[in-house]
Amino acid sequence: VPNLQGPRYVSPVPRGGFVVSEECGDVKVFMSSHKLFSSLSSKYGHQFGNPAGVCVDTDGSILVADEQRRTVHLFPEHGAPICLVSTGLQRPAGMACSSSGHLFVADTVENCVKVFKYCVRPP
Repeated sequence: VPNLQGPRYVSPVPRGGFVVSEECGDVKVFMSSHKLFSSLSSKYGHQFGNPAGVCVDTDGSILVADEQRRTVHLFPEHGAPICLVSTGLQRPAGMACSSSGHLFVADTVENCVKVFKYCVRPP
């Protein structure tokens, strides 16, 4: 996939395709054909500081760690972004989410993985 602006982290999308965070401050969503589907900055009008880790949950929501802002936002397929984590992170980097609604965030300053429960309904 050419023409990315400093690609950093990548995650597959359950229904095909993938998501890439870019150092320039955007997150791009690609279809399984590798064609650009959308930009989260454009689609949601969201301004990132420095997006880092990305993952996609079983509902198709995209989760993004913002290294500069020390936050994690959830971008649902429909609706407005939701800030899931706004405190407790020093430098969030890689992320993963489980089918049971747990979010795992690597914090590179504190040299640990922090675990958050963000989904209360059963999978």
